[in-house]
Amino acid sequence: MEQIKVLVADDEPNITEVLQLYLEQEGFKVFTAADGQQAMAVEEEYCPDLLILDVMLPKRSGWEICEAIERNVPVIFLTAKSGETDKLTGFSLGADDYITKPFSPREVMARVKAVLRRSGRITESGARLEFPGLTIDQSAQAVHSGNQNTSLSPKEFELLIFLARHVKMAFSRDQLLINVWGYDFDGADRTVDATIKRLRQKIDNPDFSYIHTVWGIGYKFEVTSK
Repeated sequence: MEQIKVLVADDEPNITEVLQLYLEQEGFKVFTAADGQQAMAVEEEYCPDLLILDVMLPKRSGWEICEAIERNVPVIFLTAKSGETDKLTGFSLGADDYITKPFSPREVMARVKAVLRRSGRITESGARLEFPGLTIDQSAQAVHSGNQNTSLSPKEFELLIFLARHVKMAFSRDQLLINVWGYDFDGADRTVDATIKRLRQKIDNPDFSYIHTVWGIGYKFEVTSK
């Protein structure tokens, strides 16, 4: 399953860094730009599925970028301007949403998902992850691997979801422990390793393997043929 690509263009590094972190945690592929020229270069080369643009970008404003793009792509504007006239300008250029600084990153994530749902780039529930030989239904807490349904424990399911939403990204045991279990404790490595082992036994099928060891780092999710 191909990752949804998002461009974040803002000349404030702390904003791009925070949004990139939150977006990547949600499984998006993120590109960043510090000015309008960089943003247009990324747009032309990678054709992101969503643009998050600061209105007052150096070299080329968010509004100018929006006007210049010829394809149909959702746009969310970020701005320090909260006036009605500025918002109307943004919407008249085809913006899908308009977020005033300062903002909560969680609010931005909610707006991102809403815009992607409206544009048809993710389903309304966003609940199914599909890979060759493997379907993960988040709403039903169900996994179908090969030709059979697979029963997972709650923690095994959480670990699978986290890895599957970050395809080909390697995570250390500590990172997995913090993101899935939510805390660190003695014996953490054994806990992660044991859960990975059970998960592999349950989801691998005669045709594909999914969770792989990255020596010296930890684990990653990647579909490979047997």
